[in-house]
Amino acid sequence: MVIFIFLAGACTVAAAGQGWNFVQNGTSGIVALEAIVVSPTLAVFFDRASNDPLSINGHSAWAALWNFETNTATALNAVSDSFCASGGLLSNGTMASLGGNIPAIPAALDGRQAIRIFEPCQSPDGSGCTLFDNSSQLHLATPRWYPSSLKIFDGSLMIIGGIHESTPFYNTDPVNSFEFFPPKDNGVPRPSAFLERSLPANLFPRGFALPDGRVFIVANNQTIIYDIEKNTETILPDLPNGVRVTNPFDGTATLLPLSPPHFTPEILVCGGTNASDTIPSESLSSQDPASDQCSRIVATPEGIKQGWQVEHMINPRMMPEMILLPNGQVLITNGAQTGYAAIGSVGGAIDGSSNADHPVLTPELYTPNAPLGQRISSKGLPTTDIPRMYHSTVTLTPMGNIMLGGSNPNGQVVSTGKFPSELRIEFLNPPFMTVDRPKLLNVPAKIGFNQLLTVDVSVPSNLRAATIQVALMDLGFSSHAFHSSQRLVFMEARLSLNRKSLTITTPPNNRVFPPGPAFVFLTIDDVTSTGAQVMVGTGGSPPVPDQGINLPISLL
Repeated sequence: MVIFIFLAGACTVAAAGQGWNFVQNGTSGIVALEAIVVSPTLAVFFDRASNDPLSINGHSAWAALWNFETNTATALNAVSDSFCASGGLLSNGTMASLGGNIPAIPAALDGRQAIRIFEPCQSPDGSGCTLFDNSSQLHLATPRWYPSSLKIFDGSLMIIGGIHESTPFYNTDPVNSFEFFPPKDNGVPRPSAFLERSLPANLFPRGFALPDGRVFIVANNQTIIYDIEKNTETILPDLPNGVRVTNPFDGTATLLPLSPPHFTPEILVCGGTNASDTIPSESLSSQDPASDQCSRIVATPEGIKQGWQVEHMINPRMMPEMILLPNGQVLITNGAQTGYAAIGSVGGAIDGSSNADHPVLTPELYTPNAPLGQRISSKGLPTTDIPRMYHSTVTLTPMGNIMLGGSNPNGQVVSTGKFPSELRIEFLNPPFMTVDRPKLLNVPAKIGFNQLLTVDVSVPSNLRAATIQVALMDLGFSSHAFHSSQRLVFMEARLSLNRKSLTITTPPNNRVFPPGPAFVFLTIDDVTSTGAQVMVGTGGSPPVPDQGINLPISLL
């Protein structure tokens, strides 16, 4: 047996192919302000209720189904305004879109308490798959605009913060509470002292489910670990050097890949600004420099004592986003070198709309296991000609490449100005997209926890199999410079001597990998397969009971 070499961000020599490259392919029909992959062939986009060119029922659409096979968008019938909502996938495969705004057009209803449901869609092209959007039957406990969400250990979604109604810049009417979908606590939101402390720049808080079931949250320049089961918070060190990273000072953050046997959690936070949140927005400028700082912390008692480790991106970035790649590297993309998030609320707003300027057009790669100071590089990465500014999205696709959409720092869909509304869909292709790739065959549709399973594989003869990585991934929900619920857990694996089968050990429990839909990717010598979709856990509706085996307390 060939034992898999487990490396977070392994970089071995692979067939070069065409190298990294951008390809524009198709238009989204609506501004892809929010994006989530819902099947091997489909993604759902949301925008605000506005004047998007795609139409449905005699009015502009603000929800659409993207087909990866045809690179086309089909309108979905959203009823409530999904502007600046969040969302994710439940343990049973249902996609939930959460919150929204007061609509600017009569075709839409108030979306601030909306819960929009897209059930698992078995049709490759989405035929017959619809969006349920009826707030009289299903709704949040309180209005939320600019909330964030994340999937937790019982397969439900935790909804964090937001604002009650429109604000030009800061969070001036805050929702300082958590709630859950499906509801907990008889539907009563839980007050959060952390959200109150982190005002006024704490919209779209960045939350991450730790492998013990607790939640790491970043808002403004502050961080905590929140215990859902005890309803307690532990205050952690602030981000270094006064950097602030949540809307309207958008940096980005991610939970780095989790690896057996310890699944030690590390959080990476990049970009944002050093500006003070006491400065009135009109005294800020679209030309103020963004931060190039990345801060990393190990979310264990020992790691917290050591504090944040600081490194720097090649470019400063406001409104970047980070995407986990199946080989363990992290793609940093999108955003601007100067300014802020939000629209038309700072000095020198571009065309009176964009609070940010000087787009960053070249992505960067972060390699977690490289030495400090050598983790970030743009070597070999291409430069796009499409700015991805405010209201942009990006996601890993089931094919293994990266889809970029959206960008609209304007009050509605416009075609003029320095940063017009962007409908072009673009794909960033890694080098392996143009070479012979390994294949996962006969992967079971459902996998349990702490399970040993064997799947057939096809390995190109030119690959030595010096490194083998098997990644279990939740592809997450993209909105406002944050990819909520994104997760990568490496699984121990062994390749048979004849290179025709792979024996995999699944994650130990539902806290290491919250239950629900996921994709399995096989990477051999830095060449990655297409993802195989699986249901992790029982596929039951949330809340589901704990499954698998506990990690030793000493590992948490």
